[in-house]
Amino acid sequence: HAGTSISAAVGMATALKDCDPKRYVVAVIGDGAMTCGMGFEALNHAGELGLNNLIVILNDNEMSISPNVGAISWFFSRSITAHTPTRARSKFKSLYHRGYIPEVVYKAIDRVEEVTQGAISGASMLFEAFGFRYIGPVDGHNIDDLLKALTNAKRQDVPVLVHARTIKGKGYQPAEINPVAWHGVSPFKRESGQFQVKAVPPGRKSPLSYTEVFSRSLLKLARHNSKIVAITAAMPTGTGLDRFQKEFPDRFYDVGICEDHAVTFAAGLACEGYRPVCAIYSSFLQRGYDQILHDVCIQKLPVVFALDRSGVVGEDGETHQGVFDVAYLRSLPNMTIMAPSNEIDLQNMLYTAFLQNGPVAIRYPRGASSGLGLARKFYKLKIGEAEIVKNGADLLFICLGPMVNHALAAAKRLKCDLGISSTIINARFAKPLDQALLLQQIPRHSLVCTIEDHTLAGGFGSGVLEMANDHGLVLQQPIFRFGVGDQFVPHATQAQQHCSQKYDPESIYQFVAEKLASRKLAAVPLGRTG
Repeated sequence: HAGTSISAAVGMATALKDCDPKRYVVAVIGDGAMTCGMGFEALNHAGELGLNNLIVILNDNEMSISPNVGAISWFFSRSITAHTPTRARSKFKSLYHRGYIPEVVYKAIDRVEEVTQGAISGASMLFEAFGFRYIGPVDGHNIDDLLKALTNAKRQDVPVLVHARTIKGKGYQPAEINPVAWHGVSPFKRESGQFQVKAVPPGRKSPLSYTEVFSRSLLKLARHNSKIVAITAAMPTGTGLDRFQKEFPDRFYDVGICEDHAVTFAAGLACEGYRPVCAIYSSFLQRGYDQILHDVCIQKLPVVFALDRSGVVGEDGETHQGVFDVAYLRSLPNMTIMAPSNEIDLQNMLYTAFLQNGPVAIRYPRGASSGLGLARKFYKLKIGEAEIVKNGADLLFICLGPMVNHALAAAKRLKCDLGISSTIINARFAKPLDQALLLQQIPRHSLVCTIEDHTLAGGFGSGVLEMANDHGLVLQQPIFRFGVGDQFVPHATQAQQHCSQKYDPESIYQFVAEKLASRKLAAVPLGRTG
């Protein structure tokens, strides 16, 4: 994740300093990532160590995914726009090219200027205070300027920061014009820059994304409750909070890439009577775990965590898979965890969350919702109450979130092909579980399966197994679990990832058909990892 490169580089440079002092370690970090506290922790340590084999390149394009925010970003911007050194540099070069300054003098002064040009800037003072030599700003798209700056950096006897100015999307006009849209690229037409969108059959509308459902629902609730405030960590567009920002700018906070600060900041707001919602991608909220525990859950503060991109996320790959949130949140006292199976569920969960007196996490996936459309009214859900979506006699599916749809698809085929009838439960809550309903339904079926878009270790299915064991439930067959195995899921489409982890409808159908056909359930080991 963002902000980690300098820390890793400090470790590498320290390891190499004695055994291979001629090798240099170069860390590249964006100006957006520099809003992350970890970057400054690493600068502080590197300066203390005096690592003369460390070069940090600050890639400054005033963007992370969305435009940067905060005092640090403003500090860099102010340094860059200082006109006096720029005009002096231009005049000096002009005199040289017109023959008024000898080449030997020009080169000597130019070399000194590389190091000293930032001396009067705020950025220079900031990094020099950390024990770094500052070089820049330089044109990050000019190879000659970069080579000169990096060569000079290698001559220094302290760690060096090279401040490179760049343009996000440089070289492709559509990306330069709209860098936010082009941060993550889907198939597009090179000539026009138009993204390729899947065709929708005539008479049908594309279902809203879960992000869009959250965005619209939050706006509707905020219009009737002035205490609702929204917080994001440098992701207003990605989390759908850009609309909230536009309508309620005084109630919107983008804290930069600082998830830990976002959580405790929300806790402080909640202490004073506000109802904060922290909209953060599931994988990014991992960075705020300690703050969730100490600053929110221990105090039982009413903070709502909107965990976008929960579950596998497709092409974003291993670092972004949101498949650990249930495991790291359900162990925390006072925490309630919800997961909608459709857009109406999400509407009602958000409404219900703002009525609670403690922390609530709502996890929802990347991509399209079920297509039901939005309800006109919100309804309060009973905490911990599940819903029976379909009744059957043979098989029980206990599902978390949109995995209800996987169960419905598998159940339809099982009925048509094999005459097997299924009960499907929409759990709605990963914590607390609907113990009464589950303890009633589990013994009534010859085969029981849990399905989750989450890691099996410590996940929703584990919670069901723990509950069954704690209540002394004696079964003639194990409870089988479908979900992500003990691995980091690599790049692929979401559908391909479901397939690889064996919790797509086809894999569920095949597994259940084989188990019910064999009827040798007692001999099968407990659990399923795909």
